[in-house]
Amino acid sequence: MCTLEKRGDLFLLTLTGDGEHRFHPDTIATILSLLEQAKSQSTRGSILITTANGKFFSNGFDLAWAQTAGSKTGAANRLHQMVESFKPVVAALLDLPMPTIAALNGHAAAAGLMLAISHDYVFMRKDRGVLYMSEVDIGLSMPDYFSALVRAKIGTSAARRELLLSGKKIRGEEAVGLGIVDSAAYDSEEGVVEASVRLGEKLAAKKWSGEVYASIRKSLYPELCGILGLEARVFATPKL
Repeated sequence: MCTLEKRGDLFLLTLTGDGEHRFHPDTIATILSLLEQAKSQSTRGSILITTANGKFFSNGFDLAWAQTAGSKTGAANRLHQMVESFKPVVAALLDLPMPTIAALNGHAAAAGLMLAISHDYVFMRKDRGVLYMSEVDIGLSMPDYFSALVRAKIGTSAARRELLLSGKKIRGEEAVGLGIVDSAAYDSEEGVVEASVRLGEKLAAKKWSGEVYASIRKSLYPELCGILGLEARVFATPKL
């Protein structure tokens, strides 16, 4: 389902298997546990890289599981459960004391895309994979922290409109142009991971304080952090 591997300074979080990597409550709990594990083992120079196997990075919440509740009310309650349980995952990534990189091996949709842009850097393949926010097509409203995350991480109203209000499936080159991902120059799953590792090793060599890094990150997104219940610690200005 999910694994965490430590390679020197790098933590590699992988959604395993060839499925759609849907976020069932058990999957969400596992991801959160692995992020807490990475945090507890972090040192100066630690880096997190998140990727997946197969065709999908993640296709979002496990809507099929929600539908098996047997009633509209039960399905809505299950969806609400997933929305609420995923919120701490976004908070954990914003609070993680290390730089974070999402290496998109394939499609990233709905909550799967929200997982991706919760990272500091997003790399995408050029030969496979789309970004897709399906809510407008399937008739679901956006959770408040999803909207705040998009406002925080995607800089222009035109890009946010294309992503949220068009039902468009956005490929790599366009995603770079819209400022949603940082790069889409890779021809394989291995290529996008290797590029992420290269960036990770470059950042790890800085040996930054993870606590300071996380504090600066949170200070960039005050609205989002307020919704997530995060507060940036203020550090005294060092004497030069």
